[in-house]
Amino acid sequence: MAYYTNIFSPETYQAFMNSDKTVSGFRVRQKLLAEKVKAGDIFICYLTRLSRWCGLLEVVDGPYEDSTPLFLASDDPFIIRFHVRVKVWLPFPQAIPMYTDQIWQHLSFTQNIEKNSKGWTGLLRNSLNKINEKDGKLLMRCLLQQHDIAADYPLNEQDQKKLKTHTVNRTDKVIEVSVPSDNELVDDEAPNQTTPEVRESIKMQALLAQIGACMGMKIWLPKADRSRVLKEWKKGTEALLEKLPLNYDETTLSTIEQIDVIWLKGRAITRAFEVEHTTSVYSGILRMADLLALQPNMNINLHIVAPDNRQEKVFQEIRRPVFSLLESGPLSERCSYIPYSNLKDLSKVKHLDRMTDAVLEDYTEHEEL
Repeated sequence: MAYYTNIFSPETYQAFMNSDKTVSGFRVRQKLLAEKVKAGDIFICYLTRLSRWCGLLEVVDGPYEDSTPLFLASDDPFIIRFHVRVKVWLPFPQAIPMYTDQIWQHLSFTQNIEKNSKGWTGLLRNSLNKINEKDGKLLMRCLLQQHDIAADYPLNEQDQKKLKTHTVNRTDKVIEVSVPSDNELVDDEAPNQTTPEVRESIKMQALLAQIGACMGMKIWLPKADRSRVLKEWKKGTEALLEKLPLNYDETTLSTIEQIDVIWLKGRAITRAFEVEHTTSVYSGILRMADLLALQPNMNINLHIVAPDNRQEKVFQEIRRPVFSLLESGPLSERCSYIPYSNLKDLSKVKHLDRMTDAVLEDYTEHEEL
């Protein structure tokens, strides 16, 4: 028996609650991971935003592919599915908070970390990550015990706010959006160029450039960043373009030229990256939205690269109403998040020169809507 993460947002948690609770689904990009799961394995269910453990699902069979809407009313992305048997399913107030001592002090990835740190979140950013046996048994024991005693962990005011949903009506569908409160809005002014945070962002730009060049891509960097990035970019700098080989209007070109890193194959953009090092992770997301507003038919992969502890903030900003009403579709459906640690891991993969840029999908993260 093996243990795997099954990540729920409050919305997909509720959708599962409203179903007959016999099916759990995952995105197509997780198909290869899903194929490793066997009957009898356990999905340990984790609730994002609230940071709580909420259930145990035993795998009956699967995976199989079924696009029948189940977790969303339409365009359900969770089509790689398993039949499951519920062993434990806890209501919100009884789901076990991650920070309780019985969990925090004993899990291998949290026991030596301060509770106000975000350094532990890597395992819980995606579903179908394998949990080691010791941690799996601990979580299973705690959840089974909680199922029996039903201890209450009341939701505080902040938790209640996280459960509130806002929607907007597009012409094609209704979508969920994020509306940050005043205390979540912070100054997006760029830090001083000598701060460690900015230096780290320059290293990430250099790493993106080096990875793309290794895969045979041509690379674009903003003119203002080049000298600093080239000090960190050690291999493949001949791939750097002096001029973009694109035929767009001046406004579109000016927008594209400011994007932190662009990978091109021939005369076409394949991927665009914004490295977000400011607290509000907003400026780069806005630039991506500007690009799609100017060129709604542009079909490229967009990525926000940010520190590991900014995942929730990135997803929150991407789901703002202004980004959800773009003609080309919601930005949240076009733009993914890459944590710094994932990018560093990708840079260490052997034989990158034999791979295509599709491998990047294994290192990107999407919000579990």
